Amino acid sequence: MRSDRVKQGVERAAARALIHACGITRRQLGKPFIGIANSYGDMVPGHIGLQRLARAVEHGICAGGGVPFNFGVPAICDGIAMGHKGMFYSLPSRELIADTVESMAEAHALDGLVLLTDCDKITPGMLMAAGRLDIPAIIVTAGPMHSGWYSGRRLSLVRDTFEAVGRHRRGEIDDAELAELEMRACPGEGSCQGLYTANTMQCVTEAMGMSLPGAGSALAGTSERMRIAYESGEAICRLVHEGMTARQIINERAIRNGIRIDMCLGGSTNSCLHITAIAHEAGVPMKMEWLDEISQQTPQIACLRPAGEHMMEDFHNAGGVMAALQVLGERVEDNPTVSGQSMREQIAAARVWDEEVIRPIERAYRDTGGIAVLRGSLAPDGAVIKQAA
Repeated sequence: MRSDRVKQGVERAAARALIHACGITRRQLGKPFIGIANSYGDMVPGHIGLQRLARAVEHGICAGGGVPFNFGVPAICDGIAMGHKGMFYSLPSRELIADTVESMAEAHALDGLVLLTDCDKITPGMLMAAGRLDIPAIIVTAGPMHSGWYSGRRLSLVRDTFEAVGRHRRGEIDDAELAELEMRACPGEGSCQGLYTANTMQCVTEAMGMSLPGAGSALAGTSERMRIAYESGEAICRLVHEGMTARQIINERAIRNGIRIDMCLGGSTNSCLHITAIAHEAGVPMKMEWLDEISQQTPQIACLRPAGEHMMEDFHNAGGVMAALQVLGERVEDNPTVSGQSMREQIAAARVWDEEVIRPIERAYRDTGGIAVLRGSLAPDGAVIKQAA
């Protein structure tokens, strides 16, 4: 085990003494040391519930025969950072997160990692660290927020707060209604309700095989999320014993499947920033042309907010990521996953429960995917647009 370099041999007596000071027994020294990179914080709605998930992950690790170790990772909420100089720190925080995870995993010689995350730059940063370290790793996300409710209609953050500012300035709504929307748009924990960057990257992570089935869309604060967290704790111990490292999963096929789910759902253009960075860290020679090529081959079979009316809760209830990939059929490439099943085995077990939310190919919203790459005098190196919106 990697962790033997901090716990085996006479010369490691001092290191063992410090490990025992943390409450670790002699018997536990013979078990895999599993790090839980926990981006919990009180300032980010997507991350306020991660402590409960961390407990479930710990239980799963112990049941799987490992020893869990929690450590902190920073998290920034784009919605709070937006509109002032705070946004200058958002994308750079992705690199800070990857560096933090790398530093802890290498300094303490961890055998595997469970990466607890949810929001915009945090999930990509965690995946980048997994690819860079190339040790057994699994992603556990907190999941999407439930929709809000006001005056007989469902609410989401972007449409009902950011866009409400413009409606207020035009005189369409008054101060009282704006205040109601502020109070009701975000009813609790989780990432914003539509297919914005956070939820897009959660879906991409599942499609890449780096999280368990259902992890891309199961709602925050539910028992389903707790079960996924527990099973992820068990799964990381199996991955360590099998020697299944991150780069065995994050390969060219996984990257292309990640792009495919983005295209078929009409996800965020920010995924293009993040998937390329993840590929780079995992040693995958990704080309920008993949984005356009896969988009041309992939019909858009879902239309979630901000482009449409469906929300992540609708998508999950309709079958989620695996069901969407099932509709794509042979377009999806087979690949190993953290579940121990192949991607095609996972897809075979899925079912579409609502064909209006996840449409069949013959009734796709668009014949091509949600993103297009443009080239021309304004952008000779290429530009990305969200044609689905």
